[in-house]
Amino acid sequence: MCLLPGLAAAEIVWRGDFETGDRSQFSTTQMVSSDRLQVVTSPVAEGKYALKATVKQGDDPINSSGNRNELVYLSREKVGSEYWYRWKVMFPNDFPSVDAWQLFTQWHHDGCCGSPPVEFFVKGEVIRMTVNDSGTVWSTPLKRGVWQEFVFHVKWSPDPSVGFVELWHNGKQVLAKKKAMTMYAGQSSYLKMGLYRDDSITPVGVVYHDGYIQATSREDVFPPVVQPDPQPVDAGTPVDPAVDAGSPVDPVVDAGTPVDPEPVVDAGTPVDPDPTQGGTKPDTAVKPLPLDEGDERYQGGCSASGGSLAAFSLLGLLGLLGSRRRRRS
Repeated sequence: MCLLPGLAAAEIVWRGDFETGDRSQFSTTQMVSSDRLQVVTSPVAEGKYALKATVKQGDDPINSSGNRNELVYLSREKVGSEYWYRWKVMFPNDFPSVDAWQLFTQWHHDGCCGSPPVEFFVKGEVIRMTVNDSGTVWSTPLKRGVWQEFVFHVKWSPDPSVGFVELWHNGKQVLAKKKAMTMYAGQSSYLKMGLYRDDSITPVGVVYHDGYIQATSREDVFPPVVQPDPQPVDAGTPVDPAVDAGSPVDPVVDAGTPVDPEPVVDAGTPVDPDPTQGGTKPDTAVKPLPLDEGDERYQGGCSASGGSLAAFSLLGLLGLLGSRRRRRS
């Protein structure tokens, strides 16, 4: 079964970030002793380790011009290749201030002599970049005691109409794409870093290096852009709905819960006492009018209010009968 690496990992061509805890990421060294190129735990720009490069007057490990202690990575950039490089450098507060060149990063050609195709160096109080020794294409004031980040985009070619360089310093583009002859005809280039300087300089020089990356895409050398969290939107202060006191609101009845109606008692209609119940109760009801004989509810009989009239009528009737009898007799 074949497992292919992810695209992002495949675009990282090489790392020289010292996170191995030693110098094993590089091809070889040019140093007079191991204490001149030390992997240290402080200061560091990222991760756990960084390189401390030290040069003293007289350090000449390859019997060449100048004094040096450098790491070498035989990257062998070819004609037409295009890469992105990123690395970080710090010059300590006691870094020498002299009017002479002190080179900290270079892409050197296979030949033995002459200036390299691309170099970064300090002269006086200025950091400079040159291409093919044709003059300074970029510079910035030297700052000590802080880490500085470089991102270098280059197309390697001996043809000045094909090759180009771009540079970012501390996250800002400081050199727009510039056409240039970035390598010598018939030769490849390789990376050297550390400290290489004019042999007339007497003070001890130290430079720190960290986080070196060689890649084929911009995304691998620039940190991802983190989008800020959206700010909460102030929706304002909620306003309580105004209640119209003149319009009563019917209560909402929960249709799911039946409500037994309360019995309604009509207080205006008196209830007659049950005549079948014992006891005598005061008669508070309204007296009905006397019924006429023609009314179906009339049952005859006497009433308390009609007693005298009935007696008088009876006497008259008896007198009439008596007179009739006397006439017959």
